[in-house]
Amino acid sequence: MAFDAGLVEWVREALEPLGTVTMRRMMGGATLYLDGTIFAIVADDEIWFKADAESNALWDEAGYTERFTVTFASGMVDTMNYRRAPADVYDDPDAMREWAAHGIAAGQRAPKKKPRTKTHPAR
Repeated sequence: MAFDAGLVEWVREALEPLGTVTMRRMMGGATLYLDGTIFAIVADDEIWFKADAESNALWDEAGYTERFTVTFASGMVDTMNYRRAPADVYDDPDAMREWAAHGIAAGQRAPKKKPRTKTHPAR
């Protein structure tokens, strides 16, 4: 899996009115954050927006039922609650902002991860 850097740049430009989009590489793809809140995954040349129990019905009603899956070297397949973006987000900044907003809201509702504590070797 790889990611399209041009797509990431498009997301940054389209969402600029909402905040700052940053990226972290993940298993060959990229995870996108808006002002520190995770909201999407970019894999190959596709974007997948974060969903959750509250937004799942909205995605389903709109017909975007496909969820992001990853297959590990062991053959194990994991399905994540990220939904395939509608086709119009790739060329319409208003559509990008509309659908990204659902991913951002899901990211804001997600439980916050506790920071890792460093373990110190015994002295």
